[in-house]
Amino acid sequence: MLIKSVTIENQEQPKDVRIEEGQFKAIADHLEPSGNEKVVDGHHKLLLPPFVDPHVHLDATLTAGDPEWNQSGTLFDGIRIWSARKQKLTIEDVKQRATQALKKQASHGTQFVRSHVDVTDPNLTALKALLEVREEVKDFIELQLVAFPQEGILSFPNGKALMTKAAEMGVDALGGIPHFEFNREYGVESLHFVEDLAEKYHKLIDVHCDEIDDPAARGLETLATIAYESGMRDAVTASHTTALGSYNDAYAYKLFRLLKMSGINMIANPLVNTFLGGRFDTYPKRRGMTRVKELAADQINVAFGEDDIKDPWYPMGDGNMLDPLHLGLHVAQTMGYDQIRSSYRFVTTNGAKAMHILDHYGIEEGKPANCILMNRKNFYDALNERAEVLLSIHNGRVVVETQPQQVSTFFD
Repeated sequence: MLIKSVTIENQEQPKDVRIEEGQFKAIADHLEPSGNEKVVDGHHKLLLPPFVDPHVHLDATLTAGDPEWNQSGTLFDGIRIWSARKQKLTIEDVKQRATQALKKQASHGTQFVRSHVDVTDPNLTALKALLEVREEVKDFIELQLVAFPQEGILSFPNGKALMTKAAEMGVDALGGIPHFEFNREYGVESLHFVEDLAEKYHKLIDVHCDEIDDPAARGLETLATIAYESGMRDAVTASHTTALGSYNDAYAYKLFRLLKMSGINMIANPLVNTFLGGRFDTYPKRRGMTRVKELAADQINVAFGEDDIKDPWYPMGDGNMLDPLHLGLHVAQTMGYDQIRSSYRFVTTNGAKAMHILDHYGIEEGKPANCILMNRKNFYDALNERAEVLLSIHNGRVVVETQPQQVSTFFD
């Protein structure tokens, strides 16, 4: 396949891109078609690496309202409702919903997904299901799974044993939830347990960390210290970290030094963070999101995830990474023209770095041919106007093709 005249990321000069045997074979100013090679006219449209969702919960997806709606909009009611819903999980139930959600994500140009899966279930039903899904969707999505102890590791019966079993079953990463453990001591101990387990089984780490408005939640400093002192560095990710938005500036200044030294990744989930955050405030009311603008300015890797798609924590969601990006830029107040134009990195390369897949991600000669062609010539317009993904190419094969929307108007 030869894709003619596309604008690759923020490059000014259009390029031609040749794909052969599932790889980017050549990228140059001008390439001639060879033999019966399929030729696609890019019309100077925007070619990007595919969208990455580094934080979603496929085990709970599409369960909103079952057994009840989260009327309070709090994290804690979400956990309570999910605890009831997971009692009736079956492998078929999880697989059907997760696959439906992944196909929806793929239709919007997402090709790489990291899903947390609740392992505070003695039967590990959802994990068994998603391990099957991971294999079944590999032709259009690369799926990573994180063993996530939704109700705690030390605070849930046999929590450590369940995490260990999950590691043995073949998850890609191990998680934690220190702010939901019974006390700070349990939270700290849980993070050290996760580190030991990750090193033993050679897993990545991705922790739900300080997802609370409480400025006394300080799990992030412990996790960053672990990343630094263990040498795991960017194999460690801190998700949410919404308490960072409540810390006083003097402490945040000190913490940022450690974050940068540690090499840790940060993932914000703007849709869900802003929906759940600030629920216990009157006014002033917190935004419920971590310090994205400051993290990015300090060159600490920060990516955006969708987090939830119609589940007990968030009643909406369509699997389109342009949605968390659009809201995230507003909440973080990162809306200078150049910031918007380059903001696709929050949902592409930055997420790929957090997932530790940069060795096979990106539009470069010799790498797997994974890319999307958007129906605009620059990302500012693509985001602002919710441009279609005209083509999504995964390992050299077109997996999604979308026709541009046609609108007829009947007014002067």
